[in-house]
Order: sequence, then C-alpha cells, then structure tokens
Amino acid sequence: MCARNPGTSLDLEWVSKSRVNTQAVLKRAQQIQSFRLPKKQWQAAWLLRAVTCIDLTTLSGDDTPSNVQRLCLKALQPIRSDLLQDMDMHHAGITTAAVCVYPSRVSDAVKTLKAANSSLPVASVATGFPAGQTPLQTRLEEVRLAVADGAAEIDIVINRTLALTGQWQALYEELVQFRTACGNAHMKSILASLVSMMAGSDFIKTSTGKEAVNATIPVAVVMSRAIRDYYIRTGYKIGFKPAGGIRTESLVWLVLVKEELGSEWLSPELFRIGASSLLADIETDVYHTAISSVAWFYHTLVRISFHTEGLDLHN
Repeated sequence: MCARNPGTSLDLEWVSKSRVNTQAVLKRAQQIQSFRLPKKQWQAAWLLRAVTCIDLTTLSGDDTPSNVQRLCLKALQPIRSDLLQDMDMHHAGITTAAVCVYPSRVSDAVKTLKAANSSLPVASVATGFPAGQTPLQTRLEEVRLAVADGAAEIDIVINRTLALTGQWQALYEELVQFRTACGNAHMKSILASLVSMMAGSDFIKTSTGKEAVNATIPVAVVMSRAIRDYYIRTGYKIGFKPAGGIRTESLVWLVLVKEELGSEWLSPELFRIGASSLLADIETDVYHTAISSVAWFYHTLVRISFHTEGLDLHN
C-alpha cells in the first residue's frame, strides 16, 4: 500500500464548513454513469484491473473454516486459468486484492494463504460490525485480536450515534484509539469521511454492505472529493472502498475513480471493491470477450496490461 496516513489534529472548522450541493452531485453522478465504457478487448483489460481491486468477502453467520478456505483459493485464482491462457495473461499473477472475513475466521484465512505460499493480505471487519453498538473496550479488543491473528487490514465501523449527533471530538478520539489498536494493519473506516481521515484512516468505505442502501454513485462522488481535498491539504493519499450490492457495474466504479481522483488511484493500494458475488459476473464477462477475440489478446493485451489507455470516457 501507499504511505500510511498519520492523521492530523481534528479541524472542526473544516468539518463544520463542509457542505454538499446535492443537485450538483446528482448531476455529476449521472454524467459519470453516462460515459462510454470500453468495449470488447479493452473491456476485458479493465475487468481484469477490477479483479485486482476486489476485497473478496464472506461475512455470513454460517462461515466455517472450509468455506473460508475456498474463498482464499478463489482469491488466489480469481479467473479461470484457461481464460488467462487464451489472453496470454497466465503469467501476470492476477489475484484479488485481499480476502475479507469476520475476526473469528482470520486465523483460518491466514493459515490457508500461508499454506499456499501467498502474501495476499487478510482483511477483517471489526468494532462490532455491522452495527458498531458494542462497548468501546469490546470493539478495541476485537481489533487487537484480529491483528494478533494476522489481519493486515481492519475495516472498522464508526460509532454512528456520535456522527448523527455531531459529536465530532468524541468520534475522532474513538477513531484514534482504533488506529492505535490496528498497529501496522491498515485501517478502513465506515464512514464519517473527513473525521476518519483526520484520525488516521488509510481508506474510507461507503457502507457495511448490510444496509438496505449501500454503495451509490452520488455518495461516492462526495467521498472522492473529500479524499481529494484531504490530499490537497495534507499530501496524503487516502484509499476509497465502495462495498455492498456491487455486481455488474464494476467498470462504472473504475470510471468514477479515474475521473474524480485520477489514474494513480486505480490500483489496489488506493482502491478496493468490497464484494462477494461480483467476481463471478466479471469472470463471465471476461469469458465472452476472450472467446470472441483470442488473437487480439495474444498480440496486444499483454502489452497494454493494466494501463489506462483506451478508456474513452467522453462522448
């Protein structure tokens, strides 16, 4: 990942002056969704890029060591080997960005990945995910235990009561404690963008994925601009993670990030997609593209690899 975000002191003036022009945001979101997406071979290249940014996730009450093991193995080989062979991409080392599990399953994931001689990071949701309604000390201990079991990334849930009532100082102080509990593990925060970044979050995340409404393009526009403002003010690049309900629109999210934050953010170091079923849809799309133009891939795709050329965003 990029350099850790050390955080800043809480700037309440910045927080209080932050405003959202809803109509402008909705207009921008509509514009992004209307951009012409890449087709055919270029589309497959961008789909492979999306795969490398996925936090492949299982967050079910019936998770077991065996289904976590299957998740890890899929993360290590997310696209069928014959499809990669057809595209001459079988030596590219394509994996997802991470696997994401509950704290109690972290050790299972770490064990599986170590057995496969993989350094793929394990992410864990923590702090009473998804409600975040457990006592502070319990939430802190959950973070410490997940890190002790080998989690390299922690997806925390903020205390939404503090955010909804505008208790920014108290929220900031809680988040600083979570950041300390994470140690060397990167912290992804759901949500309170500005305060989370000031407290040292390395990523901000749209949602838990467990709500009625999760990741949406308008919300992502607002969050991306908060990330951009933070970068301009501090020089630190904060990652962005949409999560929840993302299936067939992965390319739209790549377009959004490229347009709002720039090509530097189009990497797993700064962009993640939290998803459990998206990968199957991407693999299907890659299959249909691969069988239509194997020769083109053989001579061209290996050269363009993951570059951002060929994405004609504007009509």
